[in-house]
Amino acid sequence: ENSLQKTSTCSSVNPSGVFVSPYALNLSSFTKLIKRLQERHPGFSRDEIVEAVQKVRKINKGVLSGLAISSIEEKTSAIL
Repeated sequence: ENSLQKTSTCSSVNPSGVFVSPYALNLSSFTKLIKRLQERHPGFSRDEIVEAVQKVRKINKGVLSGLAISSIEEKTSAIL
């Protein structure tokens, strides 16, 4: 039995060979959110926008799941 042929139900490897945790943030949604916020607030750096999103997460008991992207965008904009 070849252990390399076994697959895990808890994690996966994407086509580029990068390990993907089942607990990873949905980077596609996060990237879209950051892009929208950068367009809305061109005077702020990406790092400042990410920091504001992290503040929204902290205010929301440490999670963003359950909030609509539009809601996260509004709350982040209020912080910026």
